[in-house]
Amino acid sequence: MKKLLLVSILVAIAFTSASAAGLLLKKDPNGYETVNGISMRNLWLLDRFHYGTNELQNDFAWCNVKARTAVMQDGVVYIARSEAKQIITPGADGNDTIMSAVIYRFDAMTGEEMTPLDVTLNGEPYGVFLGANSIGKDNFGHVWVAPYTSEKTADLPLYQVNIETGELTLVANLNKGDVIARTDYVDLVGDITLEQAECNVLSPGSGVPTVYGWHNEQGGDADTWEGFFSGDPYMDFVEMFPESQTQWGTAPAARFVLGEDEDTRYSGETFYIDGFNTVPVLYASDGTIIDGFGSLSQEEMAADSLLMPKTGCNGIAEFALGDHNFIVYPIGQYDAPNSCQVNICELGEGMAFSGMQRYWTFPADGQGQTSDSGLRIHPITADYTTEGGKEAAIIFEYKCYNGMGVYIVGEGVVPDEPMVISIPGDVNGDGNVTAADVTALYDFLLTNDETNIVNGDQNGDGNITSADVTAVYDILLGVN
Repeated sequence: MKKLLLVSILVAIAFTSASAAGLLLKKDPNGYETVNGISMRNLWLLDRFHYGTNELQNDFAWCNVKARTAVMQDGVVYIARSEAKQIITPGADGNDTIMSAVIYRFDAMTGEEMTPLDVTLNGEPYGVFLGANSIGKDNFGHVWVAPYTSEKTADLPLYQVNIETGELTLVANLNKGDVIARTDYVDLVGDITLEQAECNVLSPGSGVPTVYGWHNEQGGDADTWEGFFSGDPYMDFVEMFPESQTQWGTAPAARFVLGEDEDTRYSGETFYIDGFNTVPVLYASDGTIIDGFGSLSQEEMAADSLLMPKTGCNGIAEFALGDHNFIVYPIGQYDAPNSCQVNICELGEGMAFSGMQRYWTFPADGQGQTSDSGLRIHPITADYTTEGGKEAAIIFEYKCYNGMGVYIVGEGVVPDEPMVISIPGDVNGDGNVTAADVTALYDFLLTNDETNIVNGDQNGDGNITSADVTAVYDILLGVN
């Protein structure tokens, strides 16, 4: 039958009062239009909205509020979860119980879960409170983790991860100097081993205007790191956006930008800070604003209400395809209507925010609306591959407690057709199972009019008959 020949997916779901509770998809069902010759396709998506609110949390240990950050490196997704695994070890006064960190791994191209890594330090389980709060990669393939530090902690430890064993190696204890504040998230650029390039590290302070930073030269002494800000390990910033803010909110984040030539590639001279109560701002290393969402005109924001991100969601990344320069950023947390969605926008002339064009907002129907207890961070990684004989970008996004996905973007990318999701009992395709679905079936049986039929074959026998009416009645009555 004509409409039954449409591409559709019959999804097994749980019902509450005959309404869908979760779709149990592992893919973004939305299609995305080609813009300026560039297309986007979802490779896989695991989120609360499509996979199922309860199913996601119950099926995957990485869906936890102590799994806060993730990164994609060399085709593998790494998700760091603090205090993930209870380990009992012998101690001087009996057995000790340690809640050790775990790094979960997924194939970035397929979304298939790989063997997780038990995180150890000096051969012992790594059980530091929020000890794997940040996970990231440098520019030479090294994966690292860093802990949350309190307003009483003078040093921020930085560790390299052995991605085969989970063993940590201390890179440096980075001293905060004379002003000590809480830090949540870390970013770095260069080479943490100092063998192939310099390395620079940033961590904004929480609830203060202070940003911490450290620097070491290529071939430098690993035990001696200088302050990033003209030799000082911290600096108070006075320029923010919105301008009404005078300090970062809770759990701010930073993201370095690569320099344009070999001399400045890893110098960290420019970086974004996303402060929870602010939106991403591009700064110079002297603390002055270079650009940001504050450069958008009222006309630009009126023309596209989804350009300006809400405060409260931290994350941003950049990538380029030929002469096209893009930024990727979340536009909202779990609050409707922009529940954990992400924008891809092409920047204006000269990589300016003014004149930027939004290509896509994804997932188009949202990713999740479950509070992650206010962790704010939404890590995004951009990497490169080829598709259709042309360069393409791979975009990985991860929102704590709500989901993650990978998308591919490029001129050679073939976009997905949107899926037609068929919910058992939902004959007319309105997303609910009601008496209207029974009426639609009766109308078809009496007149052969398919106008209100999206999925009439409810019992899967290939025909629409009175048996399908009975199947819908059973769903309405809660009959298995």
